[in-house]
Amino acid sequence: MLASLSDLDLRLIRVFITIVDAGGLSAAQARLNVGQSTLSSQLATLETRLGFRLCKRGRGGFRLSPKGERFVPLARDLLAAVNEFGVQARNLDRKLVGTLQIGLIGHVSVERNVRIAQAIARFRQRDEAVQFALFVHSPDELEAQLLSGRLQLAIGYFWHRLATLEYTPLFTERQLAYCGRGHPLFDRAGRVTPDDLAGHEWTWRSYPLPEAGSLLPPSNVKAVTDNMEATAVLILSGRHLGYLPEHVAAPYLAMGLLSPLDPSVFYYDVPFHVVRRKRTLPEDMTAAFLEDLLHAYPQEE
Repeated sequence: MLASLSDLDLRLIRVFITIVDAGGLSAAQARLNVGQSTLSSQLATLETRLGFRLCKRGRGGFRLSPKGERFVPLARDLLAAVNEFGVQARNLDRKLVGTLQIGLIGHVSVERNVRIAQAIARFRQRDEAVQFALFVHSPDELEAQLLSGRLQLAIGYFWHRLATLEYTPLFTERQLAYCGRGHPLFDRAGRVTPDDLAGHEWTWRSYPLPEAGSLLPPSNVKAVTDNMEATAVLILSGRHLGYLPEHVAAPYLAMGLLSPLDPSVFYYDVPFHVVRRKRTLPEDMTAAFLEDLLHAYPQEE
C-alpha cells in the first residue's frame, strides 16, 4: 500500500488520469507519445504501489474497477493541489495567487458574456498571478460543484436557495412565449389571447421555474427540456408553444421562423445570480473577482 508519494508516483498518477480521460490505453498512446506496452507496464507499477487493481484492460476493453472509480476523483484532487502549490510557490511576491474556478450557465446573451469579460480584464489589472478556469454546466451541477469546493463562483439561474451558499443578484433575463412557423397561431402572433391557447401543446423546462407562476396548465405540457437550444427546436417544429430568452429567439425571428405570441402578456423575468460558498473568512482572490464582477454589472432597471 502506498505510504508516501514520490515523483514517480505523481508521474504514474498523471499517466493513469490521461488514460481514464482518453477512455483506454490505445487512445492514450497518441496523447502521451508512449507505446501501449509501456502504458500497461506503468499502470501495473502504479497498481503495485497502491496495492489494488485500478482497471481491467485487454481484449474486453478498458473499464475501471470499483476501487479505480473511487481513486479517480482522489487523483484529480491530488494533481490539482500539486499544481496549485506550484502556482503559489512561484508567485509568493504577488498579492492574489491561485486558481479561480468559475462555473457558467450556457445560452447567456452576448452582452452578459461581454460583462464577464470586462470583469476579468479589470481583475487582471490587480497585483495578481491567478489562473482562470471556466466551466459551463447546468444549474444543478454548478451548485454541486460549489458545495464540493470544485468551484469558487458560479453565475447562472438557480431555483434553489441553499443555506450554505450566498446568492448575489446580477441581472434579470426576460423570456417570451413563442410559436413556430406552421403553428396554427403563427399568423395571429402578436395578438394572441389566453383563451386562444386552449388545446395547444407546450414545451416546458424539466426543472422548477418559480418565476413563471401559473402561466401554463400542466396538462398542456407535452415535451420537456433542460436546454434552451432543445426548447427552440421543439418550438420551431410548429407543434409546440414555449418560452425562450429574447436573445435566443432573436436569430429565428430574423429568419421568420418564430414569432412571440404577445410580449405584453406572455412573459416572465428570470433572475441571474453569482453564487459562492458562505465562508467565515472570504478568500481574497474570490472576493476581489466578485467585486470586479459586480462593478461590471451595475444595478439594472
